[in-house]
Amino acid sequence: MASDMEKGVEKSALTPSATNTSEHAGSTRPIVPETVRGLSPRHVQLMAIAGSIGTGLWAGVGSVLVKSGPLSLILGYLFWGLFFICPVNLCVGEMLAYLPLKGSIFELAARYADPALGFAIGWTFFFASVMLVCVEYSAVAVIISYWDATTNPAVYVAVAMVVCILLNIVAVKYYGESEFCMSITKVIMLFGLILITLITMAGGNPKGDAYGFRNWGSDPSSYMREYYTTGSTGRFLGWWEVVLYAGFTIGGPEMIALSAGEIQNPRRTIPRVAKMIFARIVTFYVIGVLCVGIICSANDKGLIKAISEGAAGAAASPWVVGIQNVGITGLPHLINALIMLSGLSCGNAMVYGSSRTLYGLARDGKAPKFLTKCTQQGVPILAIATVSVITCITFLVASNEAIDVFWWFIDLTTTGLIATYTMFALTYIFWYRARTTQNLDESTLPYRVPGGWYPAFSAVFCGGLALTFVGYDCFVPFSTRGFVTSYFGLAFAVVMFAGWKIWHKTKFVDPAEADLISGKKEVDEDCRRWEEGGIEENYRAYLATLPFWRRCWEKLW
Repeated sequence: MASDMEKGVEKSALTPSATNTSEHAGSTRPIVPETVRGLSPRHVQLMAIAGSIGTGLWAGVGSVLVKSGPLSLILGYLFWGLFFICPVNLCVGEMLAYLPLKGSIFELAARYADPALGFAIGWTFFFASVMLVCVEYSAVAVIISYWDATTNPAVYVAVAMVVCILLNIVAVKYYGESEFCMSITKVIMLFGLILITLITMAGGNPKGDAYGFRNWGSDPSSYMREYYTTGSTGRFLGWWEVVLYAGFTIGGPEMIALSAGEIQNPRRTIPRVAKMIFARIVTFYVIGVLCVGIICSANDKGLIKAISEGAAGAAASPWVVGIQNVGITGLPHLINALIMLSGLSCGNAMVYGSSRTLYGLARDGKAPKFLTKCTQQGVPILAIATVSVITCITFLVASNEAIDVFWWFIDLTTTGLIATYTMFALTYIFWYRARTTQNLDESTLPYRVPGGWYPAFSAVFCGGLALTFVGYDCFVPFSTRGFVTSYFGLAFAVVMFAGWKIWHKTKFVDPAEADLISGKKEVDEDCRRWEEGGIEENYRAYLATLPFWRRCWEKLW
């Protein structure tokens, strides 16, 4: 449902403000198609959700529940969301609302901190996002195996790959619409499962069993289960397992960072999306995992058996196991289908994210220049093609158990994402130092992080801890596979940073000399159609022209 404001951007898709038309030394560069501002606020809101609600919240969470217990599940997600993900989102929101560039945060890290940091962020996130695409492709293969265990999973990987590629090579506004529809389906699914939990725990089930919190167990010690060792240390490590798993499942800041150059009215949209992360964390994750522990016991024999046997799709989902336990039939197939759609949606979002990362790196001179080639609709076609070729490693499922490949990619993705988000927070610290040193007028900032730079330090501390102890359980007994998949992402980030710094002999940027201005004039011109006369004033005037139901719809985003 495109609004008039959304439609207006189509007219300017290939106007000078959306293309490379600039003069240098008396010459004019030829017009070359670039990415365009075709993403509306509702697209961005749902993309942020889509990029973080994948199959992990539906199926993979069962193994964490069995290891850690229901209370650890809630506390782990709450801790990671509030002390890491929330600060990172707000920090990214402040920087990119001020300067929503194409190429985005990688270029800003190079300006404010060190060119080597910009290089490391870009390539580390590219690695993590490509691994996440592989996670979702392999997840789709696992999920479909619930219905068809005889066909080679590689066939379904190929189907998922074709779907995501096709959705990404259409114009960005159509990509946004497809992601919007799939994301809405995931939100409806989650709210539906929460509602089912509330109804069934109160006795609204075929057995008439008002089980309440019975699945938590009668012994309080079962609320936080021991993992890896015994006693208090074991319960702490059980909680830590949840924190690390939350590091994989909770995302969002990368979508703001990568789509900043394609967002309509970015200086209103970006702060709004960043500030709504708290509501998303509480609603989608904390309440979601609370319901997981209510509807299914961590001691459930059916769940434990399904996980130990590597059961496919919904068979290993605590939601499905809990629903079946109260006598409800017919839902497992529906839930499996929705989990499959969830995997496709997250894969679709990450193909977008990884291709835009590669495009941004190429624009900034940190990847081959040919990757900046776009179609007339503003789609970075060669970047998408490159991502698609790399993700062919998912075809490992043809010669290995699909569920094993799924967990390999999860481990690789987790470290890469945490390293990327930690570097986002580091970039903010350098940005804050530069803008205070240069006395940048704070009234020019569309948004400021509450608490200054202290939330960024919280994120850096939590991220550093997670990166250090992500593979604590692979040492005794030593697991080569566990060590490599746990720490490869961290090693990759360090090598990218050190390699660029040594090769190019870069230095950390003096805060008094950090470039806070370049590109702002062009962005101001590009955004003038939304900002001239006041951002909020223009938006209120636009809302006044709409019927009541449309006003309500627009205000949601």
